[in-house]
Amino acid sequence: MLHPFIGRAKFPIARRANLSEEVELPPQLQEQLARLQQLQQTLQAVTSQKQQLEIELSETDRALAELDKITDQTPVYKSVGSLLLKSERQTVLSELKERKELLGTRITVLGRQEERTKERMKELQTKLQEKLRPASAAAS
Repeated sequence: MLHPFIGRAKFPIARRANLSEEVELPPQLQEQLARLQQLQQTLQAVTSQKQQLEIELSETDRALAELDKITDQTPVYKSVGSLLLKSERQTVLSELKERKELLGTRITVLGRQEERTKERMKELQTKLQEKLRPASAAAS
């Protein structure tokens, strides 16, 4: 089955006289190209999510560092939606530590997913190059 966004993929093949001719790829190669594009989009999304979580983790670390500098008697406020609510330092500390742990776990999971996706992309690229090489060599 053809990927709806790929259609019939055609690639120019250079000839000796600098003319180019389009060769239609077999459906199996078209599907593999579509899969490669899908993996590239997945990798981009996973990388973006991971970067966002790393930024949030950094902000959480900074907040924890600031809370370590003050005493329990210092007024502490936390953001809840568009409000700032007064809260106990120990409560905020515990919430931030829990959040930091969760973020670390999610970043680790996304890192593994990122590596698996890169490996799959590399394998598929290698397979595609092997299949395309004989086609381009035969057309010369």
